[in-house]
Amino acid sequence: VNTKGKLTLQPRFRVGLPKQPLKQMEKARKILIADDEPDIVEILKYNLQKEGYVVITAADGDDAIEKAKQHNPDLVVLDIMMPRKTGVEVCEILRAQPQFKETLIMFLTALNDEATQIKGLTTGADDYISKPISPNVFLSKVASLLRRLKGDDSKAIEVSGMVIDPERYIVQNEGKDFTLAKKEFELLYLLATKPGRVFLRNEILNQVWGNEVIVGDRTIDVHIRKIRQKLGVDCITTVKGVGYKFDMAC
Repeated sequence: VNTKGKLTLQPRFRVGLPKQPLKQMEKARKILIADDEPDIVEILKYNLQKEGYVVITAADGDDAIEKAKQHNPDLVVLDIMMPRKTGVEVCEILRAQPQFKETLIMFLTALNDEATQIKGLTTGADDYISKPISPNVFLSKVASLLRRLKGDDSKAIEVSGMVIDPERYIVQNEGKDFTLAKKEFELLYLLATKPGRVFLRNEILNQVWGNEVIVGDRTIDVHIRKIRQKLGVDCITTVKGVGYKFDMAC
């Protein structure tokens, strides 16, 4: 723990020239990392470059905004407790500009209390990861976020008259449009990809919330209850002791 009260990450790899990725990407994705702790920036940069990503770094909030404007990254990773401007302030500023409306944003911080997470996500962030960081978990989250940029993963699903559109984050049913919270939508979309199939609880947590699960045991139940309330239809069946499935006939 340093003087700022933040958890630091001890590098577990020797920093040097990045290795060639096992699979060459058609177009290298650009990732901006903004954190005022050089050791964390260095180890994340090294691991991202090793996977073939183009990495830009910034040491404070103002620098992050300028680098984002210069490089137009696909993903911005923001530490919340940065000098000059916090990660939340940077996120708000970027989201207010048209060119960053669709840019992916992840918060990176030692402040892992629920209130901070909610504040960050409500300002427009797409995900949240807590320090100390596992490089493998971080890379998994990055890959999961960047998959959203691929067209094949953005197809609308139509099941029994209900249309679930991931490009607009809109659910249409009986001629009406419904807006769900981000995780509610992703949970519904996952289940609807294979109607009738029972998804295990751990499977849902991994695919919707990622590998670093910091949510409570009742999180899925709470989200499903909200989905049912907002849509006004019971389209998700709970299979006790197993998991959940999408079923419009239930």
